[in-house]
Amino acid sequence: MTTVAICLGALTLCAAAVLGLYGHELRRMAAWLRGRDPRSNGRLTTEMPGPGFTAMARAVNGTLDAAEAERRATTAERRQFQRDLASLSHDIRTPLMGAKGYASLAADEADPERRAYYLAAAAARLDDMEGLLDSLFAYARAVDPDAEPDVRPVAVLPVLAPVLTGQFPAFEERGWEPTVRFADEAFTVEADEHALTRIFENLVSNALRYGAGAPTITQKGRTLAFANPVADPAAIDADRLFERFYRADAARSPGGAGLGLAVVASLAEAQGATVAASLVGNDLTVSVTFPAAPLP
Repeated sequence: MTTVAICLGALTLCAAAVLGLYGHELRRMAAWLRGRDPRSNGRLTTEMPGPGFTAMARAVNGTLDAAEAERRATTAERRQFQRDLASLSHDIRTPLMGAKGYASLAADEADPERRAYYLAAAAARLDDMEGLLDSLFAYARAVDPDAEPDVRPVAVLPVLAPVLTGQFPAFEERGWEPTVRFADEAFTVEADEHALTRIFENLVSNALRYGAGAPTITQKGRTLAFANPVADPAAIDADRLFERFYRADAARSPGGAGLGLAVVASLAEAQGATVAASLVGNDLTVSVTFPAAPLP
């Protein structure tokens, strides 16, 4: 046997040995991944030298870390949602028990005037509960991933005007007169008209419920801003206003579920718009910025 043949044979044996070791290491890694407890903090290691296996282990561990972070975030979100639902359940139960109490008083009351008073109070509590449930259903619809918005060109001012008109009694009761300033009265956006109406209804209702003065609604460029003074700006965290169930304690009032602005954010996002909130002095501004109009 020649020296060359001997060398080739030795190289072949070495290559086979190395491939065998590589195969063993890959099988070990695969077995570790298959048997790993998803809740474990264990990470993949390599018993083979060289940058290739090290890079593979790092890539796998990076994927595991990302999956673990996502799992923890999902768990935290679920727990927070359960706490929020418990809080909302309490908020719904409160007006319901009040309505039952007033209804019971009315049933035992012989005086017609007092009976009418109790029945009116019961009806008011039921209206509060209806408002809470309406907000919850509106939020569920707004975040429905299967809902397809009917997006088409919509003139904004004709959608906003009837919303303000519908709230005229509430404005009149407070002695407020809203100010509307449109740089372009023909301002048109690509949007779902029903969703746009709901956005405006929630923004106006929010100004009425928590505001300390008449709102000013301003259109400039692609942005529509709703601004009004608030009684206690220190109690409001503008960065959290669009969070589900967020309510500033000092601004909390019966009938508020803390979902109105969360609905606004979800509906706006579904149509490619963005929302923002800012607090300057006593003035709270909530703005909706619509995407650029498509080219003709």
